[in-house]
Amino acid sequence: MKKNTEYNNSLRNVAIIAHVDHGKTTLVDAMFKQSGLFREGQEVDDRLMDSMDLERERGITIAAKNCSVTWHGVKINIIDTPGHADFGGEVERALSMSDSAILLVDASEGPLPQTRFVLKKTFEAKLPVMVIINKIDRKDARPDEVLDMVYDLFIDLDATEEQLDFTYLYAIGRDGIVKKELDEDVDNLTILFDLIVEKMPAPSYDSEAPFQMLVSDLGYSDYLGRLAIGKIFNGSAKFNENLVCIGENNKLLPLKVSKLQTYDGTVLLPVEQAQVGDIIVLSGIEDVKIGDTICTKKEPVPLERITVDEPTVFMRFSISTSPFAGREGKYVQSRKIRERLLKETLMNVAIEVEESSTDESFTVKGRGELQLAILIETMRREGFELCVGRPRVIYKYNSEGNRLEPIEHLFVDCEEAFLGVVTEKLSIRKGKMINLVNNGKGRVRIEFSIPSRSLIGYRDEFMTDTRGTGIVNSYLSGYEAHRGDFPIRYNGSIVSDRQGRAVPYALFNLEPRGQLLVEPGTPLYEGMIVGEHNRHQDIEVNACKEKKLTNMRASGKDESVICSPIKVMTLEKAIHFIGDDEMVEVTPLSIRLRKTVLKASQRQVLKAKQNKKDKK
Repeated sequence: MKKNTEYNNSLRNVAIIAHVDHGKTTLVDAMFKQSGLFREGQEVDDRLMDSMDLERERGITIAAKNCSVTWHGVKINIIDTPGHADFGGEVERALSMSDSAILLVDASEGPLPQTRFVLKKTFEAKLPVMVIINKIDRKDARPDEVLDMVYDLFIDLDATEEQLDFTYLYAIGRDGIVKKELDEDVDNLTILFDLIVEKMPAPSYDSEAPFQMLVSDLGYSDYLGRLAIGKIFNGSAKFNENLVCIGENNKLLPLKVSKLQTYDGTVLLPVEQAQVGDIIVLSGIEDVKIGDTICTKKEPVPLERITVDEPTVFMRFSISTSPFAGREGKYVQSRKIRERLLKETLMNVAIEVEESSTDESFTVKGRGELQLAILIETMRREGFELCVGRPRVIYKYNSEGNRLEPIEHLFVDCEEAFLGVVTEKLSIRKGKMINLVNNGKGRVRIEFSIPSRSLIGYRDEFMTDTRGTGIVNSYLSGYEAHRGDFPIRYNGSIVSDRQGRAVPYALFNLEPRGQLLVEPGTPLYEGMIVGEHNRHQDIEVNACKEKKLTNMRASGKDESVICSPIKVMTLEKAIHFIGDDEMVEVTPLSIRLRKTVLKASQRQVLKAKQNKKDKK
């Protein structure tokens, strides 16, 4: 406890945590509408907090975002957090601004792997938790069972006596309804607001301590430059005040507060002075990083830095070396890619970037392939053109030199008919079944212990195997001894042997060889992958070959060629599809698959050298 602990009772800082698609953002929308933030009749978009295009398209929260509502004179700062473990860095920095958390759990699905992940982080931050059982209007809702499962999860995560004595509520977030009892007739969120004010702790501070603010997020303004976002732990900040920023190695950087802003709903409001415990946006310093402390010149005392879990996956980013390089992208130089990746490390604490000493490439490390795929998609939309390699896991080595790999705890929910194919494929990928529950209603729940590398690319395959009805989730359980190799892909690639345009006649005649990935008229180059071969090895083909015309005509021989539908490659599918010697060329307009070495002759030489090396 702090020496002269006092509380700012006019404030509450609450993080909303949950598994993906359990209704966090929808509930926040309802809180906005019922707190009087919008005037009556004002048109408001749904999922207001999902401000990024990618969030709206995918229906998930990617970045943690701040907002505020006011209830009976008390300002409630709400931090909407992502529910996916790949964006765990966002959860960790969001919790650094919070004094309490609201856990949302689906009334049908119950606590899922990411529920465990975000709740574990909340307990590590020693925050009190309120539980809301959401979507109680679902036909398959089982709120009482789910509440018991939540208690079991709390006990499993070593919750304290105080944390186990949590307040729980029932909700229909979409309709803006929260109630204490299932049979209660309520049509608003009044109970939720009242309980946040009554039960959730106000920010505490030391009344004699000087100003201290922990930087938990960064922003950028064309007019104000770099923006530092965080919670005031002690003291208060004023406009035009001279302060210092304490960096990673206790390096002091002077700054003058050029503008001070706080959250009013979803917008920022300039203020002359910010109160202790509030979440503020401060401008006036360029060289600031997440985890830095901003404080007074007289007493520069750093706060504990934000710590995040280590990355488990990496990908190689490089400049595009294809013959089409520079045709579609605005930024193609390695210097521009480097600047963008370093900017990402400033904004996202879970991303790490290493430069290569041999070529113009970068190793980008993150929590999972989804996080890296989102980064690539964002860069693509910003006008970048680059090539990326296959995601690989980061190995560790113990004191005896043995290789350790990240292991996931995998949860599978599928129909009973698909149990055989799912179990078979996961066992090939070195998965070990540790639990199987059949509820007698036609669906089974299976738990596996499986290497992280086994799940790269598996989720697409799983959805195909279960006809889109299966649910698969996982969380990182730790590092174990390497479980051995297994085949990543059983099929080779159909590779173009020349530059040109894909011709219907050539593609039609290639169809028996495998599943094609390009349509007629698609520009091709040597080394570009045009399809997935039926067999294990790669083949070189001429997809630009036209039908030879002669002056001999025969009836029935000149019908128009009709090609079969192609396998459409999204960015994520392409990343999962490629092998170790292949890359994805990403531009603002196209996603192309290619060999890392484009010329067939050079690939043959490299293959011969590798075979010679393997024999030795």
